[in-house]
Amino acid sequence: MDIIKVFGTNVRKYRADKGVSQEKFAELCGLHRTYISDIECFRRSISLDNIQKIADALEIETYKLFVEE
Repeated sequence: MDIIKVFGTNVRKYRADKGVSQEKFAELCGLHRTYISDIECFRRSISLDNIQKIADALEIETYKLFVEE
């Protein structure tokens, strides 16, 4: 399992399910749009604080971002 790919894929999936752009989602998270893009393109590892911000903005339990489908 490549955790960065699983995480990025799940962020993209849940964000798309909410129907929000990367830009709008970044605002909801309090992060920069390019940061969200880097996550979704598997180019960035992120801190636990930012993982929680993302889960909160998606309104999901944090662990769901790490579950491989």
